[in-house]
Amino acid sequence: MQITENKMGVMPIKRLLISMSLPIMASMLVQALYNVVDSIFVAQINENALTAVSLAFPIQNLMIAIAVGTGVGINSLLSRALGEKNSKRASDVANNGILLGLLGYIIFLIFGLFFSRSYFASQTQDAEIIQYGVTYLSIVCIGSIGVFMQVIFERLLQSTGNTFHTMITQGTGAIINIILDPILIFGLLGAPKMGIAGAAVATVIGQIVAAILALVFNITLNKDISIQTESIRPNFKVIKDIYAISIPSIIMLSITSITTYGINNILINFTATATAVYGVYFKLQSFVFMPVFGLNNGMVPIIGYNYGAKNKDRIIETIKLSIIYAVVIMTIGLTIIQVFPEKLLMLFNASEDMLSIGVPALRIISLSYIFAGISIVSSSVFQAFGNGVLSLLSAITRQLVVLLPVAYGLSLMGNVNYIWWSYPIAEIIALILSIIFLKYIYDNKILPLNSEECISTMIEKKEKTITEPGSCI
Repeated sequence: MQITENKMGVMPIKRLLISMSLPIMASMLVQALYNVVDSIFVAQINENALTAVSLAFPIQNLMIAIAVGTGVGINSLLSRALGEKNSKRASDVANNGILLGLLGYIIFLIFGLFFSRSYFASQTQDAEIIQYGVTYLSIVCIGSIGVFMQVIFERLLQSTGNTFHTMITQGTGAIINIILDPILIFGLLGAPKMGIAGAAVATVIGQIVAAILALVFNITLNKDISIQTESIRPNFKVIKDIYAISIPSIIMLSITSITTYGINNILINFTATATAVYGVYFKLQSFVFMPVFGLNNGMVPIIGYNYGAKNKDRIIETIKLSIIYAVVIMTIGLTIIQVFPEKLLMLFNASEDMLSIGVPALRIISLSYIFAGISIVSSSVFQAFGNGVLSLLSAITRQLVVLLPVAYGLSLMGNVNYIWWSYPIAEIIALILSIIFLKYIYDNKILPLNSEECISTMIEKKEKTITEPGSCI
């Protein structure tokens, strides 16, 4: 199969980045909306149901971390193969990526069947919270084939520049979830009243439909790769290459689960309401962070493609614009949360106690947003160059070395509001590391591309010297 010139190598960067990112950002905003709507409906059951969903978040995040982290490796390798015009390599990466997605599902199927109750019992002794949590998490894990296949198939589309179709798949799944939530939770339109189980079933159905739609798009529209059932078999060299990039990303994303689990346990020692507030914060922050993640998903294949094509100028422009856009998005999010914290919390049927804890929590944590925007983009830049270990080091430092210990230390002062300051402190440290690591990437990955271009030009022209001093430095 002959690969023609991809738009990632020729379209002006500003237009390319926007055209690739906006569809993903839009679909991720819809995803954020359904996350929020999900919790809004659950909160109408009672606060314990909302707390249970908050306590389930680390496992759901771990699930997404493995799926998305694997997708990062697929995305990077596939984009690079396309830049190198290696069609066989691209198809091998795609088919082995699907296999790895199925493996991830099997792991969470087992967890959902056998370990959900012990997980909740490790965090609380409240029987009602445990029962709500086990019901919700078991269904989500058993039906997680939807989220794994959705993420993998969408990454295949994104890697080949088909981001518009990922907007359709993510948007469709999210809208189905939003529609089904009230119907299944409260038993509307003749459906059985399922309570918190209805929220889980709605989530699973939305993800499975999105996965099927993404598969159809890949088979019918994605001409850069070939997905065939007989080709979905282990190629250990390809799997090794995928995981060389993915494992640091998976660990990095999974660290959030560890941190959230730890902070949940710190907060619940004060009150279950504080844990519910923390869960609400994660739902609300997705409205701010999801567009930046969408921006990253548009940025990574552009960098990967142009790195494979050895186009230094396009790489630098992509990184600069991505950082600028991320800071703008985060500033807007910061402003909204600072001005309207009470109104945001009231969406979740907040009690007076929840407002007293939640308002300062939202205002303090959101101070970290501008720092976080730069760090998030930087982390994806490291992954795009195959240096996922730098993202991992940054994440470990931010969350395990700084955030969690500082949160615990501040909790010893006896005031739950002090705990929230651990976020701005951690983001400042992460920003410093990101700047150091970006310079490393520039010096060792981007800058040498000039020399490679020079050598290539000299060979083509059969020249032994460079006539214009500094032209290739």
